[in-house]
Amino acid sequence: VLFSAYFAMQVIYARRKYKISPPETTGHPEFERIFRAQANCSEYFPIFISVLWVAGIFFHQGVTAACGLLYLYTRLRYFQGYAVAAQGRLGPLYASAWLLWVLLGLALAGLLAHFLWP
Repeated sequence: VLFSAYFAMQVIYARRKYKISPPETTGHPEFERIFRAQANCSEYFPIFISVLWVAGIFFHQGVTAACGLLYLYTRLRYFQGYAVAAQGRLGPLYASAWLLWVLLGLALAGLLAHFLWP
C-alpha cells in the first residue's frame, strides 16, 4: 500500500510540476515516464500479492517474505530508473520478473506438497 501511495504521489507531483490536468496522460516526457512507471507497477501488484500470499501460506513464510521484500525493492528501483530514462527500467524490470517467477514456483511447490503428499 505504501509503495502504491508513493507512486501515485509522484504522479500527482509531476502533474503539478508540468501543469498536466487529469484525465490527460500525455505531455512532458518526464511526466509520461512517471505516469507509465506508476501504471506498470500498479498492473503487477495484484499478481505479486496473489503469489506472495499463496507462497507464504503453503511454502514458507520467511523465504516468501524475503522474496517479497526483494520484489518491492526492485519495483522501487524500476520506478526510479524509469522516471529518469526509459532504459533505466530494464535491469530492475528483469529482476522483478525473475522474482515473480520464483514466488510462483514457491507457491506451486507449496500447493503440490500440501495437496499431493500426506
